[in-house]
Amino acid sequence: MATTKTTKTAGKAATAAKTAAKKPAAPKKPKTTTAEQAPAAPAAKRKILFVASECTPYIVTGGLAEVIGSLSKALAATGNFDVRVVVPLYSDIKKEYRDKFTYLGNIYVHLAWRNQYCGIFSYEQDGVIFYFLDNEFYFKRPGCYGYFDDGERFAFFSRAVLEIMPFLNFYPEVMHCHDWQAALAAIYLKTNYCFRQEYQFIRALFTIHNIEYQGQYSLDILSSLFDIYGKYQYLVEYNNSINLMKGAIECCEKFSTVSPRYAQEIKDPYYAHGLDPIVRRNEFKLTGILNGIDDIGYNPQFDTHIFANFTPDDMSNKAVNKAELQKMLGLPVKADTPVISMISRLVSHKGFDLVLNIIEELLQDDVQFVVLGTGDSYYEGFFKDLARRYPEKMSAQIMFNNDLSRKIYAGSDIFLMPSKSEPCGLSQMIACRYATIPVVRETGGLYDSIKPLENGYTFTNYNAHDMLYVIRQAMADYKNKEVWSKLMYRAATTDFSWNNSAKQYEALYMSMLN
Repeated sequence: MATTKTTKTAGKAATAAKTAAKKPAAPKKPKTTTAEQAPAAPAAKRKILFVASECTPYIVTGGLAEVIGSLSKALAATGNFDVRVVVPLYSDIKKEYRDKFTYLGNIYVHLAWRNQYCGIFSYEQDGVIFYFLDNEFYFKRPGCYGYFDDGERFAFFSRAVLEIMPFLNFYPEVMHCHDWQAALAAIYLKTNYCFRQEYQFIRALFTIHNIEYQGQYSLDILSSLFDIYGKYQYLVEYNNSINLMKGAIECCEKFSTVSPRYAQEIKDPYYAHGLDPIVRRNEFKLTGILNGIDDIGYNPQFDTHIFANFTPDDMSNKAVNKAELQKMLGLPVKADTPVISMISRLVSHKGFDLVLNIIEELLQDDVQFVVLGTGDSYYEGFFKDLARRYPEKMSAQIMFNNDLSRKIYAGSDIFLMPSKSEPCGLSQMIACRYATIPVVRETGGLYDSIKPLENGYTFTNYNAHDMLYVIRQAMADYKNKEVWSKLMYRAATTDFSWNNSAKQYEALYMSMLN
């Protein structure tokens, strides 16, 4: 009996198994995925628009262009920002660049009673999109600045920046305006355009590169030229005139300067050129961020302008650069004689009044002195005459020459920069890059970038003999090759890249957006 029962049971089991095999398999339940396991969507890039009157390499008159070109590239390289730059299309922009630009179209820009053509060109490089705004009436002329109608020219430019946004379908989250030439872009954004829905969430950041130049005009032309009317007059009115920099400080969410020390200095009447009450009233919005330099462009290892390449770890060719520079400038080739150089505009606030007071005393020492630059005719004539009287100790190159400037940076031993005021300064950083030791006055970005006996020498008081004392201290240390070589290494390896500055700007942008 037991055997029969077992057989029947086995048969039923086999039949059940066949039946089950014919049935479709039950669908598998999908695996649940937690938020932590789900792949994160790529974060949208934050949109930044730089508004400036110049930008390297397209049009350059000073440090502003270097900042715009280098900072925009550094920010784009982080991968966190969609960075775009807008500048005027000057006639001085070289044909080699113009031929690469793409014509996007044109609009008409309304400004008071004017209705002006604006052509829009674009070019992309290093992850940054550049826009060039064309109007031959305003910008087809030599140079960038110094015309009687500069106020009108940059009012048109600032208004055009806001008008091209719908055309491009690009509304930045932060509009970063630089110096007085772009100040009106921030002012227009918060006045004439503040009621337009698409503009209401654009934050404005205004950077002061030099507070001396503020964009000051008569109140008589407020409406006819700048298209600003009575209810907004209080924003730009200062000391019974129009002050565009003051207006931008009042209108922007944040404003910044190009070094932490300069951010403190412009609260002081000595440095602020009359704008210190406005700065102090708005100091809760103020940040100072030290500029950087293009550490790829300024690299003695690869620089094709210099006589011989070198690195911080092997500076043997530094001596070759010095000897070749001495030959080029007609100075005696003396390896043990320190070469002191200045590359600057020849104007008093760069410290040339101090230099004039002590230069002949200094030339009595075992030293050679090289000056490169143009500026006030008085200083140009003085240095030319000095070079004529001291042909074996003094070379005056009264010109602007980028190739020669690189050779001087690489071939000098000491770089002198005794500025009365210096918002940031780039020359002292470039000199360090080429292992040329800076002697600077402790002001603005010079104070923030050069530290005594770490990568240079400093003096505090704006005094000619204080400066001379420190120069002679540097010359004495130069005679001690072990001390000097260590100082050269520390200077050459100081990190002046835009990486640190870009991180600080990134934090500033995010604080504005959050």
